Amino acid sequence: MNAQDAQLLIEIRIGSSGDLLQSYDRRELDTVIVRLHAGRNDGELLTEEKFGWFASPSWHHRAGEPLPIATMAEPCGVRVLAGKLLDAAGVAWTEVFVGGGVTAVAAAVMAGLGVAALAPRMLPFGAVNVGPKLGLPELPRLPVLLHTRVKAGRPRVALSALAAAFRAAVRG
Repeated sequence: MNAQDAQLLIEIRIGSSGDLLQSYDRRELDTVIVRLHAGRNDGELLTEEKFGWFASPSWHHRAGEPLPIATMAEPCGVRVLAGKLLDAAGVAWTEVFVGGGVTAVAAAVMAGLGVAALAPRMLPFGAVNVGPKLGLPELPRLPVLLHTRVKAGRPRVALSALAAAFRAAVRG
């Protein structure tokens, strides 16, 4: 973004979609990029992001034991979705790691603690999708939306560049 407009100050916050949307609705933030949130039908669709069940290349599921899952802390919607899909498929599972951010969850995965439902753009190098091998339920593509009050000028040009960069990152 600095290359786009070095004079434009951009504050970046990382948080749950629900928390970011609340800040946006309170007008504390001008723009948020979030996953589709229940009860919302506003925002511009940026992309639909694919998810998979990822683990370290050296990780192996021990037969007869519940699937060890590394997740984000509540209120993560992907965490809830993953649990519901595993339950519906009759897959026994247990949470072995709850992280405060994607980086922590990815580190737990690469340390061999278990499997996580993650988007490929969030993965550390070397993580592998073990879902098909383990017969895990397919995770849906999740909509990512842009909510903004920025309509014109230099901020809008920079925001358009950010949206394009985000779309490119998701496409890989």
